[in-house]
Amino acid sequence: MTAITKPLQRSKIGLIVLAYIAFISLGMPDGLFGVAWPSIRENFDLRLDSVGAFFFAGTTGYMLSSFFSGKVMARLGVGGTLAASCVLTASALLGYTLVPSWWMMVALAIASGLGAGAIDAGLNTYVASHFGEGLMQWLHASFGVGVTLGPIIMTAGLTMFHTWRLGYQVVGIAQLLLATSFLLTMRMWQNGGTPHAPEQERHLMDYRTPFRETLRQPAVWLNLLLFLLYTGAEMSFGSWTYSLLTLSRNVPVGVAGLWAGSYWAMFTVGRILAGLLTRRFGIANLLKAGFLVALGGSVLLWWNPFPLASIIAVSVIGFAIAPIFPGLVSGTSARVGERHAANTIGMQIAAAGLGGAVVPSLAGVLAQNFSLEAIPVYLVGVFLVLTVIYLATSRPRQFAA
Repeated sequence: MTAITKPLQRSKIGLIVLAYIAFISLGMPDGLFGVAWPSIRENFDLRLDSVGAFFFAGTTGYMLSSFFSGKVMARLGVGGTLAASCVLTASALLGYTLVPSWWMMVALAIASGLGAGAIDAGLNTYVASHFGEGLMQWLHASFGVGVTLGPIIMTAGLTMFHTWRLGYQVVGIAQLLLATSFLLTMRMWQNGGTPHAPEQERHLMDYRTPFRETLRQPAVWLNLLLFLLYTGAEMSFGSWTYSLLTLSRNVPVGVAGLWAGSYWAMFTVGRILAGLLTRRFGIANLLKAGFLVALGGSVLLWWNPFPLASIIAVSVIGFAIAPIFPGLVSGTSARVGERHAANTIGMQIAAAGLGGAVVPSLAGVLAQNFSLEAIPVYLVGVFLVLTVIYLATSRPRQFAA
């Protein structure tokens, strides 16, 4: 290795590490809410389906920042965008602990969504441009690390200090520290860390396909539905598992918090392993296995034939779905064609944000009007539809040049 390539390799590694840190920061707030929700609901005297307003507010901010992320990154650069996003998220998280009314929390969720959307859309595009499928899996494994830490932090606050606010304060301060680190490393993001990055970015930008043409492709709409339903299912498990275990199946608070965290922990382990196994088995085979095993785990959660079945099912589902989102992003070209891939990736991220609000909110409506036990039945249906759509969109097809 020459004297020139050594600094380039170190810079590239540094950018990878920083990208992973950014996704850890993206995951931590999501991990907090599922455990905090019963306490927040009691604190503000809310109905079970009140969670819908919170999800939709966050999604509004998420979709706005995702849509305009290209313009924001052009103006602020990747490092500046990440720093600003972390500041927005930190402001929202710390604000949750100070406001006296639920509607104020809902309003602050918009700011949290703005920060999360910019990080998610920006880094997915950046890593897809510069790195391979294995590193994309590990990027999303970092999200799993953050979302695993969230329930642990919140459970500690609830059991030791009897407040949900401490968890948000801890993560809010961590977000501010991350914002500082991104400000200090802005130049690293500007130079890309590797001499091949600009060429790869130009290649991706060669496809100037009009959005109208992309929207006329049936496969594109199926892919948007795939991302909407998948992300909704993922967030539903993360948001409702703790409530299901504690309020419906009488699992102690401390145990339920740890097992809600196990969902995200197995999710993280699965993505780390997927990064290692992608080349050996192929991402298509990993995705098929993930959908089928997740469907089986959802049936087990619904059936609940013995005392530990719920806990086992939660862990199995977390492990099974691990490679799905990053694998779907990486495989977009194979499903819709290279001409439409760039347009479709952006729309898929937006659809994912919408799904993250709609599907868990509908679960809350079912829980309010029937019972929490309706949620596993609902999610079995969602995963059944997901499996069918994926098998339909993953069949080999011919695309026009």
